[in-house]
Amino acid sequence: MSERDGAHPHPRPHVPPAPTETLDAIGTTDDERTTCRELAAFVFRTLGDAAAVDLTVDGATERVAVAGAAHLLRAPLRAVPPEVRAVDGGHPMRSWTLRPGRAPVHGLSVALARHGTSYGTLLAVRSGTGFTDAEAAALHFAARVAAVHVRHARRLAATEGVALNLQRALVADPGRPHPNLLVAGRYLPVGTSALVGGDWFETVRLHFGRTLLVVGDVMGHGLDAAVDMNAYRSTLREVASTDLAPHRVLRQLDSLVADDEARRPATCLLVRVDPARGTAVYASAGHLPPALFAADGTGRLVDVPVGPPLGTGLGGYESVAHPLGEDDTLLLYTDGLVERRGEDIDTSLERLTALRIPAGGGVAEVADAVVAGLDARHAEDDVAVLAARVRARVPHG
Repeated sequence: MSERDGAHPHPRPHVPPAPTETLDAIGTTDDERTTCRELAAFVFRTLGDAAAVDLTVDGATERVAVAGAAHLLRAPLRAVPPEVRAVDGGHPMRSWTLRPGRAPVHGLSVALARHGTSYGTLLAVRSGTGFTDAEAAALHFAARVAAVHVRHARRLAATEGVALNLQRALVADPGRPHPNLLVAGRYLPVGTSALVGGDWFETVRLHFGRTLLVVGDVMGHGLDAAVDMNAYRSTLREVASTDLAPHRVLRQLDSLVADDEARRPATCLLVRVDPARGTAVYASAGHLPPALFAADGTGRLVDVPVGPPLGTGLGGYESVAHPLGEDDTLLLYTDGLVERRGEDIDTSLERLTALRIPAGGGVAEVADAVVAGLDARHAEDDVAVLAARVRARVPHG
């Protein structure tokens, strides 16, 4: 008989676990369900023949973890006067005993509570001898430790949710380019449980039908990175509206950010597209080079001089101009699109330029093809992609 299917083959010694054992075994991750599974497994190993954790999720109770002899947990336990007094008034304990004509089955349950909020219930069941006061105290401590971690996981998830919603709202609504330029953006967070980063893109209308394309990446993750990303974006709009050359826009941004010690550094790539002249002017602050895909679907990197990231106060930015034809699709992106752990960045960039984009597709199809071709939905970091193409002129006559 396995430990999961039945009771322990030998009588369990009445030696409750030490607090250090509890602290080491419960709360090894920031995932609340993992914490509940660790709690149930720990209680089963050290205190009972079976254990279960019921978690309160959106007002409903759900059993999220079971360990040991599950059939004992399914038995209809009959409440009797408590055999053990609650050790901690903030974590009320209930005690049951079931006597089906043979050896009694004893159950203890305690709330997973922290600062007046109950997140669920821990249930421990054992056949034969009942739980001692010391074991009840150990059960209380395990529940309290788990409640601390569940509370932390939910606070962290709420913070991540705020950051993710802020970032999605900002990235989903970039400024509108001139009608002579077609653009498509894609933003992919690394995962629902991961801390959101500071990836972003933007388009800014300039004079004479020109449009400034921007992609940036604030260093770090979490709500602070998302807030800093919004600050960078707002500041860039103001600076870019003065119609400075791209390298001078970066110089202004770098100077402003360097004066704010609380602001995180960021990489940034600017491209000023002039459809009437068929040119694009590039400037980079520590960012990866853009890619250019021709009408036949082949890609190459655009050679752009790279200055230091924004926020260093070092300056030293340069602009460079390259032709941009109506059949070319320009791709700006953050490092999450191409970088892979343990891989040289040159290899990563070669994978991007080796893609063959279907001929004849629009900018949205190019963005989607790149995301799919590099499996960006399973990337190790957030991904922001901005694709742009000069709108073909309709001949008159």
